[in-house]
This record gives sequence, C-alpha cells and structure tokens, in this order.
Amino acid sequence: MTATLVLEDGTIIEGKAFGAETDAVFELVFNTSMTGYQEILTDPSYRGQGVLFTVSHIGNVGINLEDDESAKPQISVAVIRSLSPQVSNWRSALSLSDWLAKHNVPAISGVDTRWLTRKLRDGGTQKAALSTKGTSAEMLLNMAREWEGLDGRDVVKEVTCEESYRWVNDEGFKWVKPLNNEQLLVESGNWKVIAYDFGIKENILRHLSSYGANITVVPADTTADEVLSLKPDGIFLSNRPGDPAGLPYAVEAVEKLINSNVPVFGICLGHQLIGRALGADTHKLKFGHHGGNHPVQYLPNGEVLITAQNHNYCVTAGDLNPDEVEITYKSLNDDSLEGLRMKNKPVFSVQFHPEAAPGPHDAHDIFGEFFRMMNNSR
Repeated sequence: MTATLVLEDGTIIEGKAFGAETDAVFELVFNTSMTGYQEILTDPSYRGQGVLFTVSHIGNVGINLEDDESAKPQISVAVIRSLSPQVSNWRSALSLSDWLAKHNVPAISGVDTRWLTRKLRDGGTQKAALSTKGTSAEMLLNMAREWEGLDGRDVVKEVTCEESYRWVNDEGFKWVKPLNNEQLLVESGNWKVIAYDFGIKENILRHLSSYGANITVVPADTTADEVLSLKPDGIFLSNRPGDPAGLPYAVEAVEKLINSNVPVFGICLGHQLIGRALGADTHKLKFGHHGGNHPVQYLPNGEVLITAQNHNYCVTAGDLNPDEVEITYKSLNDDSLEGLRMKNKPVFSVQFHPEAAPGPHDAHDIFGEFFRMMNNSR
C-alpha cells in the first residue's frame, strides 16, 4: 500500500507503507547511527518525533525481547530507504513491520533518505504528517501546519513513570564492559541513587546498576524535598523528549538539589535542567544532534570522544557564570556546549549519552566519575 509523507513546507513524498495503517503528525529528525534501530525506536527521547534513518537498510535483524530502551516504540513514525524482506537473527521474535503494527506506529520505505536528510540539514527540522491509510496530501499538509509542535511543551508527562519503583530488572553485566579494579573499589560503597525519570533509557539504569548502585526511579514531578528525604548518596537526572523550557517544575527541583551538596549527575535533559537552574537559557538547534558518530572534545586535556547523541535543544554557554561553572565538553561539529561541571559543588552533566545504546562506547567511563564523586562526598 502507498504511504504519503508531507512536510510543513509543502513537500510531498510517496513510498511503501509498513507497520500500522494509520495517520501521524510529528517533528521529523534524522539519525545517523549505522546500527541499533531497535534501541533508537524505543528511546523515549524521540516521543513526538519521526525518525529518518540515514542508514539505507533497516529491519534485517528483526526485533528481539532484550534490546528495548523502554517498554514500547516511542517514535511517531519511521522513515527509511529500504525494508529488509527477510529477518535473520537468532534472537529475533518478530519482524520490524509486525512490531510497529502491534504498537500502532506507521512507517514508510522507498524514500530517498539521502536527499531528505540534506533537505533537513539545509532547512532545519520540520513538522510533518504521514498516512499509511490513504489520507490525501492536502489534508496531511493541513495537519502538519496546524500541529502545535514540541517547542515549549511538556512531553515528559507522556513518558515518565506514574510512581516510584526500584530498578531490579537487569544488573547490567550483559551490556556493560567488566569493571576495572578502581570501579570495583567504588562499587563496594553500596550506593543509594535516586534517578529522575524524564524518559529514562534502560541502558542508563543498567550502567548505574553495574556499579552496585541501589536505584530508586522517581516520576518527573517529584519535588526536591521528597528526594532529599530519602537520603540518597547521589541523584541522577535523565534524558527526555521535548523542550526543557516546558519544565519549570523540574528546574525548580534541580535548583534545590544543586544547593543540597548531594552529588548530582545529569545526561541530556538532565544537563539542560542543570544549565537552566544555573541561570542559562536553552535554544533550539537547526536540526539537532541524532546519531552514534558525534565527536566531542574534553576541554581539560583535549581528548576526543565519539559519542551517541539525541537532542534538539542546547544550553547557551555564554549565559553560564565562569566563576561557578567549568565547561568540560564541546561539540567538534558545531562548537555547541556538551558538558559542564560546577567548581564548588558536586554537580556535573553531559549533553551526549555515555550509556550509548546503540554505541559507541568511548564515554562509558563517565559513569565512574559520578561514583567517585559520591565516594569523595562521604
């Protein structure tokens, strides 16, 4: 069956439908990762977005029951060049198309993804609409243009947990490289970590667990006082979908947590919330950073890491007070802020994803910095 994809600028693209037979409205972004489509599709940070895969062949290993980053696909739409006609992997439980259909997610193949990626790079992220059930291009264009979009919205409420829970699913040892002697020494601390769920990826929880942490995951609107009453050794602020400007309650909580002197570590949205709590603004990037091949430089020693990234918004570096904050990482693609550390408090954050699901694994050891910080704060 024919699928129709329409961008808000009036561009109409036709291809082959797969997945669910339905309509969807979303923000279209491209992802440059070569592997790991299941992890990408289940990443809660993609809530409200359609993902255009730059890798040309998708679906060849199907879908398994282990590699999810959340309980279901979080994307609104998948846009690909070619869908594999066969599935070949010993862990596969069902095909990509059947899995998307099961969760009511539409998708389109047969798209010139190289051309479309260049279009988004040149013109920026666009709102879009897709139909796999025959809705006219004219109606889809109206849907895309009338959609409110993600800017300023609180999308976190759609993906956060409803109540607190203990992470007991996976200790991480199948996913995380073996701990070295220094990590094993830190692990013996039996750390109590409170993790805010703004749309947390499971591989983050696996990494924290691999260090021996006892992890309690709390909803996004949990107050600072509630968290501090649990007497944590450390507080983790997770990734998310959407615009950090739509979360004033989270910024208020982070301000109090920063002043508590309990170690705080943030990834992605957690990094942006720390930046806003320190008085910085956040701004939207032209087309965002989405993929597993983004180089960042660690400024204290010049080391370069290849990182996984997934964000449309960035902390405005010039708003930070240099007497209070050290900028630790920058993007080598566009010089945007990728990490910071407070000079007089146990607080640090990175914009990229050191848990890297999918890879690369260059930044895995950043989790160790969090545990060393907790160790030094005791």
